[in-house]
Amino acid sequence: MGRPMQFEAGEAVNRAMDLFWRQGYAGTTPQELATELGIGKGSLYNTFESKHALFLRALRRYSEARVEYLTGMFVAPGPIRPRLKQALMALAGVGEHQRGCVMVNAAAELGAADAEVNQIANEMFSQIEAVFRQAIVQGQASGEFRTGQVPETVASQLVASVIGLSVLVKTGGPAERFSNIIDGLIDGL
Repeated sequence: MGRPMQFEAGEAVNRAMDLFWRQGYAGTTPQELATELGIGKGSLYNTFESKHALFLRALRRYSEARVEYLTGMFVAPGPIRPRLKQALMALAGVGEHQRGCVMVNAAAELGAADAEVNQIANEMFSQIEAVFRQAIVQGQASGEFRTGQVPETVASQLVASVIGLSVLVKTGGPAERFSNIIDGLIDGL
């Protein structure tokens, strides 16, 4: 009979996600993961099967957290415009860090060669697009946004914009620059 697990797997996935976010998939070794999680490499493999399997779990966790955050943000009553700005700022990482979006980073690093990463990324971007679409519909109904625009198209454009912004944030620059870009996007609605 093996020893009982001495760590909480959910917290380990969160810590692994942070390490992958800082260093990328290829830049993170199994030994670094084990060290970050405070476990042996054997426990890493026994619990998560492989570095790649842990990476996929981390991406799914990130996706769930981002979509939950956005969904909760737009359920609350009140004006849509400031919440949309807050959502775009948070998704791009403006003012929080200069690591960009972990999903954008993963897709850029592995997307061409890893169908599972692509699938997780596409699912997350589609879910974010659906939340944005509903926010646009709400904003049009309240008179905050023009009604002549197709919500599905605007939502797709916002997702593409936030992906590009997350790359710009990763390259550095003042938060004010990114805030102004987001203001311009929202003003166009």
